[in-house]
Amino acid sequence: MKDARVLLGDITQSDCDCIVNAANKSLSGGGGVDGAIHRAAGPELAKECAALGGCETGEAKITKGYRLKAKYVIHTVGPIYSGSPDDAKMLAKCYVSSLDLAKANGLRSIAFPSVSTGVYGYPFEKATRIAVDAVSDWKEKNKDYALRVDFYCFSERIYAQYILTLKNTKY
Repeated sequence: MKDARVLLGDITQSDCDCIVNAANKSLSGGGGVDGAIHRAAGPELAKECAALGGCETGEAKITKGYRLKAKYVIHTVGPIYSGSPDDAKMLAKCYVSSLDLAKANGLRSIAFPSVSTGVYGYPFEKATRIAVDAVSDWKEKNKDYALRVDFYCFSERIYAQYILTLKNTKY
């Protein structure tokens, strides 16, 4: 996929215009990447998130990045994996909603974690394919908008899966 990178590391260190937070519905911070982003951004992020009134699965909301290198954080709520076909639709919607919000705010680079693959239990092989396909489809439909996409991977296993998946992508 053109303009996409796979990186092994800490998404809170990304210098993209925005990073995506795999958030919970209350946007209150939690474990995994959500907790790491809240800790790195500082208490101002929690205060702004509290004023947003939560976020539904598949949707996305934007806040400032505060103490992060990224100017903004886009919070999206992934599905808790159940094996239902709706899981895939909702996970793809997380990526599309985040990309749409980045475009609406004039952002030119975005960093995604592996949404829903932590405590929400989504099998990372399936989640990776959904993520890459959703981003590829969005980029194909938005050819007129240059947006660099970084996929941040917290483990070598997920990193290898993203590399393999991107290599087998049509765009």
